[in-house]
Amino acid sequence: MKTLPLALLPLLLATAAHAAPDPYAARVAKVLKATPLIDGHNDWPEALADKVKDQRWTVPLNRLDPATFHTDIERLRAGGVGGQFWSVWVSADLPELQQVKDTLEQIDLAHSFARRYPKDFAFVNTAAELRAAHKAGRVASLLGVEGGGQIDGSLAVLRSYRQLGASYLTLTHARTIAWADSATDNPQHDGLTPFGEAVVHELNRLGMLVDLSHVSEGTMLDALRVTKAPVIFSHSSARAICNTPRNVSDTVLKQVAANGGVVMVNYAPQYVSEARRIWSAARSGEIARYNAPPFNGLYIGDPEGAKKALADWEKANPEPVVTLSQVADHIDHIAKVAGVDHVGIGSDFDGVGSLPQGLSGVQTYPALLAELMRRGWSDADVAKLAGENVLRVMAAAEKVAAGMAGEPAGTGTVAGLDGVK
Repeated sequence: MKTLPLALLPLLLATAAHAAPDPYAARVAKVLKATPLIDGHNDWPEALADKVKDQRWTVPLNRLDPATFHTDIERLRAGGVGGQFWSVWVSADLPELQQVKDTLEQIDLAHSFARRYPKDFAFVNTAAELRAAHKAGRVASLLGVEGGGQIDGSLAVLRSYRQLGASYLTLTHARTIAWADSATDNPQHDGLTPFGEAVVHELNRLGMLVDLSHVSEGTMLDALRVTKAPVIFSHSSARAICNTPRNVSDTVLKQVAANGGVVMVNYAPQYVSEARRIWSAARSGEIARYNAPPFNGLYIGDPEGAKKALADWEKANPEPVVTLSQVADHIDHIAKVAGVDHVGIGSDFDGVGSLPQGLSGVQTYPALLAELMRRGWSDADVAKLAGENVLRVMAAAEKVAAGMAGEPAGTGTVAGLDGVK
């Protein structure tokens, strides 16, 4: 084998150092300069509350431990983030009045980002304000209330959240509530009750987005029937690829296209990979076998034995790897079924325990956009995915609200509308 003369080595190194930049990186940067990248769902406020407790009000947010948090200011900048819907989530297992109190604290915590770092964040309420914040070099911050239980059956509480800057309401979280069925709980209403329909109407009147992540398919279809404005799924993926009820079926995707809404793709591995979903269910079944109360668990009273048995099971049944490419598959599928005008990004960063390879934090959005470009997506279509689609939905909801401005505020109650005693 011939070797290169040593005299050529400096020239080759210099040539490599001045090689043309990655064409996809350049294209992504151009798109994100013109269009704000908007993520529909990030649980950073709740993650701060959970992991640093009372220090959440004062902990420096510029740089946080990436092993603990998916988000910080430096990584938001590196990821080219232009707009973020911060989730204000509280457990659906709490009494609803407690959920209201905790929601108010989460809202204030999200507002504190802009209060503490005004050069980095700007709190916004409209599509135009979001574009202006992006143009000024700030991350536009919006709020999403992640669960209908958080209004405690009160349209007045819903209006108060709107006055505090909430931009969407997720109709349920993990539990079915008095007026809407959840995707992950036993149905009670076959979708929305009359009060649930009144909530959708009030959301339209207020200019708040109707978020259908977490709800049952019956609730999805009822909301799509009732709403006057386009809906969002703030963090859901394609059920045809991963068959969990948290994802969106092709039937509903076609309805979303007709409605003008947008499905913002989730990164949670159990909603991305069917193999990972099945593995997770099997693992949960093993844990239940070890600990089934009161007397039937294989390792009742023997926590070390249960721990070893689970480790042995995991060794024999390794966790399936989930990747950035699989997330892109969901985006491709939704674009194919509903159209490229109806897909976005809703990562669920800081709300999940693990993430796909290649999507470890908010700095990784450009890698996902580059993957789609490799698959043949045009810059214009990537811009739609990144932010233009949800901006269109926001503007449409604002227009609907303007047309309903003469209507009185809703005053219905669960008892009055649903006949609940």
